[in-house]
Amino acid sequence: MPTMTAAQRREQARVEYDAFIRGCPTNQLLDRLSDKWVSLVVAALSTGPMRYSDLTRKIAGVSPKMLTQTVRALERDGILDRTVTPSVPVRVDYELTPLGHSLAVLLTAVKTWAETHIDEVHQARERYDTTDTP
Repeated sequence: MPTMTAAQRREQARVEYDAFIRGCPTNQLLDRLSDKWVSLVVAALSTGPMRYSDLTRKIAGVSPKMLTQTVRALERDGILDRTVTPSVPVRVDYELTPLGHSLAVLLTAVKTWAETHIDEVHQARERYDTTDTP
């Protein structure tokens, strides 16, 4: 068996990614991206940079702990950049990276779909809940 370079090993692994396998990195990434706070943070930042306080006002119900964990995870994954401006008080801005903007297109579409179809979903739930299903 010939020796592969690191680049060849990465390319082979990329081809072999399968999100249906629990241990696959893509499965883990999908788990992160399916979090509602991730979706809402990315959608909020799709319109431009925001400060932490702007995000807390924009995203109703997110606790400071969850928002901090979410932006840290997104920064680690290369989805957003955090810029600290030394001032009194310190100014921290969050902005999507090019990778984050490509994700924002998808997550914003899902958010828009949910807003558009929520009445239909409520009707379906009511029908389901009133039928005698086991």
